[in-house]
This record gives sequence, structure tokens and C-alpha cells, in this order.
Amino acid sequence: MTDNPEEPLIANFQSTEGDQHDGSHDVEHAHESRGGTQHISPPGLFIWLLTFSAGISGLLFGYDTGVISATLVSIGTSLSHRPLTSLDKSVITSCTSLFALLVLPFASALADDRGRKRVVLFADTLFIIGALCQAASRTVEVMVIGRSVVGIAIGAASFVTPLYIAELAPATHRGRLVTMNIVFITLGQVVAYVVGWIFGTYGSPETTGWRWMVGLGAVPAVCQVVILLWMPESPRWLVKDGRSQEAREVIAKIAAGDDAQDPSTRREVDAVLKSIEIEVREEATAMRLGGAGAGYANGNAVNAWMEAMRELIRVRRNRRALAIACLLQGLQQLCGFNSLMYFSATIFTMVGFSEPTLTSLVVAVTNFAFTLVALVLIDRVGRRRILLWSLPFMIAGLVLAGYGFSFIELPDSEISSPSTTGGQSGAVIILASIMIYVAGYAIGLGNVPWMQSELFSLNVRSVGSGVATATNWSANFVIGLTFLPLMEALSPSWTFVLYAVICAVGYGLIWTVYPETAGLSLEDAATLLEADDWGVR
Repeated sequence: MTDNPEEPLIANFQSTEGDQHDGSHDVEHAHESRGGTQHISPPGLFIWLLTFSAGISGLLFGYDTGVISATLVSIGTSLSHRPLTSLDKSVITSCTSLFALLVLPFASALADDRGRKRVVLFADTLFIIGALCQAASRTVEVMVIGRSVVGIAIGAASFVTPLYIAELAPATHRGRLVTMNIVFITLGQVVAYVVGWIFGTYGSPETTGWRWMVGLGAVPAVCQVVILLWMPESPRWLVKDGRSQEAREVIAKIAAGDDAQDPSTRREVDAVLKSIEIEVREEATAMRLGGAGAGYANGNAVNAWMEAMRELIRVRRNRRALAIACLLQGLQQLCGFNSLMYFSATIFTMVGFSEPTLTSLVVAVTNFAFTLVALVLIDRVGRRRILLWSLPFMIAGLVLAGYGFSFIELPDSEISSPSTTGGQSGAVIILASIMIYVAGYAIGLGNVPWMQSELFSLNVRSVGSGVATATNWSANFVIGLTFLPLMEALSPSWTFVLYAVICAVGYGLIWTVYPETAGLSLEDAATLLEADDWGVR
């Protein structure tokens, strides 16, 4: 936000040169705006441990969204003593998204008032309760309650974990480290499908097998609670809370590990801390001049959240950041991807695969593998360009899937019926096209929206990220609730074509308003949107 004469010293947190040498023009331009070439050291062991401990939330997120696919085809008549209807499946699936959405304002206020780490621990408690509730359920209603509790946990974790990692990560590696959270999400989905296949094939699916599937979601949450007790709070939140000395200790560990007493490291840490303190002071002054700040002064979390919301809407660059973040988060869901996560086994049963859960595992592995590709590319190519490269593959995959469904003649009964009269060629085309679509999604749209904290200045970062994540879960709720009815009303072919059209519209909007933030510090990235061209050029 301000020019800092000590910034050239900040090799890890502020530098923007280095391993992005073969990236886009946008990334190079960002580098040029910052000044001289600097050496960039890789993230240290401490920051990887932090990312791993926080990333367990991603594993839980992925597991709980992925396991429902195998669960829905394994429950049989063990809930309410009857087969599940399409409405049952839609409600069980979509209630998770709905409650993830509803919890976000409270999670956002709690993250600003009590810290990022405490929200993660709160989510872990709910993951454990929700998993056990699902495993013990005997009726559809109790299953919905269990999925709703898990939804609250997922909503809080999906918002605060990328924020926590982004505020801890060095600038030049922030994209890679935030993407690690997405790697954990996709790994959780793979684990969910493997567990679902094992218990569905070798267990007693309609009695205990599916209960083990959902109940095992409590195990990673217990592990994360233990690990996080030893992990630090975000240094930016600590500065905002008036605990600068604690923040300095955290920054020193991230920057140098055991070499924190080296003179050059101390200067580097002091420069990082000074940069954060300057931003906090300037934003506090701006809020007081704008009539805000009483909520923060009084320590009232609700008033502070409401004042931050006003600041989010009142300031132009904040409004622009919110528009871009909501665009990306909404597009991430409205492209239809989570319909595959929730209903992939149902889809593959419908088109005639004899092992639908095992076929779904192929899709999950594709998602995981190409998320690893994104891990390598995200800081080298840049956020904007990687989206513009990957979206055409998603559009092509969706259109091809619509073509493949034209070979499948569905029965007149419920769309979830396993019977089909289509040929094998249609099923193969559908599987191949879905893999193309998932690969494109995993490289770009699956992870870039979670870089949203880069767009917001510190005083609205938590609230802005919360509103953007709420957009994600709103769209997720719509997708989960409408996918099967759309398949029935429009036909599968036109449903997938509709998702392709949404992706095409999103491509145009991204081209117009989304600037490159790779390599910039959080403080500098937030200033991009003050330009007339939204920082795109």
C-alpha cells in the first residue's frame, strides 16, 4: 500500500523475481513494477509444516464432499427403511452447501475477533460431531442433520484455511502454498472414493459399510486438533490485534527457521513487520476518517464485522476486489464441477458402468493429478493466464460430454435409475470428456479462486473472503439441488451444454476484469484495483 525503503531486503515475503522467468507478460510486468532482481529461496521446513497442518482442513473438505457420492449408491434401504428418492439425494447433498453458506458471516466475524487458527479448531470440532452423527443415523432426517453439521465445518474451513495460509506464506510462493490446500482437497476426494469402493465392494454396504465411509471423516479432524495446538497464529492478525512482538517471532520462523538471529534475516523480518504495521495503521486511520472504527475500538465483533462490510462496499478498490472474487468463486461452482463430485457414481451407474464408484475414482485421480500440475505452474505462469488457458478445455469437455449423452437412451423412470439402453461408445465418450473437463478445472478454476485473499486489503480481507466464499457455497447449493432435476427436465446433453455456456461467459469476464497478482505481496496486490483498467494491463 505504501512505498517502503526496506522492501528490497525482503527476499522471501516481498520479492517478485525468480522461478517465474518463463511465465506470462502479466507476471513479468508485476515484477518490473517492483524493481530489481533478487534471489528467491524455497519455502522453509516451518512454512511447509504450517501448510500441511492447515491443509488437513482441505483433506476433510475433500473427503466429506467426495464420500457422499459412494454413500448415496450404498445406503440402499437402511435410512427410513426405503430406497432414497431423487429428492432425498438432492436434500442430503445440498444441505451441506446451504449450511456452509449460512455459517460464513459468523466464521468471518470470529476470524477477525479471535484469530484464524481458532476458527480452524472450531471447524474440526464440528467435523467430528457431524461424522459421528452421520454414522449413527437411522433416518433420512438424522442423516440431513449430520450433513448439515459437516456443512458448517466445511464452510468455516473453506473460508479460513486459504486465508490462514496466504497470510503466513512468503509472497513468491504464496500461490503454490495456497494451492497445496487444493491438493489436500483433491487428495481427500481420492481417499473418499477409495474408501467408498473398498467398503462398497468388500463390506456390507446396506448395513455398516456406508457408516464407516462417513464416520472415518472424524479421524483427520482429531489429528488436526492435536497438530494445530503447536502452530502459530497469522502474523497479520497478530499485528492487527496489537501483538507485534508475537507477529515478529512468527515471521522470523517463516523467513529463516533456526537462522532467525542472522543480521540480514533480522533486517528482513523487521522490514516485513514494518510493512504490515504501516498498512494496519493507514487502514485504521482511513476507517476513522470514514466514520468507521468504533466496533474495533470497542472490541465488538459484530459491530466490527458490519463496519468492515461498509468499508468493503464504500471503497472502490474493495468493491472491485469483491466483484472479482465473487465472480471466480461463483464460476467455480456454476460450471457444474461439484455435480460430478456429488453424483458421479449416480451418473456412471446411469450410463451403464458396472463399477460406478471405481469409475468415479478415475475422475478423482485425474483431479488430484492435475492439481499437482497446477502446484508447479501457478506461481510461474500466473493466476490470470492459467485460467485463460484452462477454461477452453473445460468448455470442450462439457460439449463433448453432451454429445456422448446423445448416444444414451435413458429410461422414463427416475434419472438415478441404473438401467440404460444406450451403447458402450456413449459411455466411453462421456468418461473421456469428463476427464478432459476435470483436468482443465483442476489446473485453473479449481484453485485460482482460493487466491481471493490477495485481492483484499487487510482491514476487509476476512470479510471480503467470507462474502466471496459465501458466493461459492450459494452456487454450490444451487448445483447440488438442481443437477438431477435439470438432467430430467433438459436432458443430460443440454445440462452439460448449459454448463459450457456458463464457462464461456466466465471466460469473457475474466479476460476483462481479472488482473495478475502473482509475485506481489498481499499489501501490494491489494492496490492493483485502483487503476482505471482494474489492473489488467
